[in-house]
Amino acid sequence: MLRPTLEEDLETLYEFQADPVASRMAAFPSRDRDAFLAHQRRIMADADVLAWTVVADDEIVGSIGTWWDPPHRSLGYWIGRAFWGRGYATAAVREALRLDPTRPLRAHVAIDNAGSRRVLEKCGLVQIPGPGAPAADGVAEVVYGVGE
Repeated sequence: MLRPTLEEDLETLYEFQADPVASRMAAFPSRDRDAFLAHQRRIMADADVLAWTVVADDEIVGSIGTWWDPPHRSLGYWIGRAFWGRGYATAAVREALRLDPTRPLRAHVAIDNAGSRRVLEKCGLVQIPGPGAPAADGVAEVVYGVGE
């Protein structure tokens, strides 16, 4: 289930992104607590961002959101490592795509993050043709899209 992210969710979401294994898998550096909280509060206040907390059996298992990255809408998610492999990411992406029908929509993923690539493909996103490009941080990533 997705519900709007609340202030009281932020500590749990911070812990998820601070996990060094998850951070390496996502090829996304963890933020320190203050930077993470400030960023989350900014996006929660932005009317153009749809930020949801992923909940299963009354437990927070992750977060997902969509936002404008002109000229496309973008999607990103983070599932706590203890919850990997249970289908939560796939269910969350499917629900986010239903809740935000804006197209085209794109998602960037580290080229070697096979799990996230599989999730996006199961949800109908296709890899946008072209070589994997290094992001600003030098990590090679691929772009997936829907509604192109």
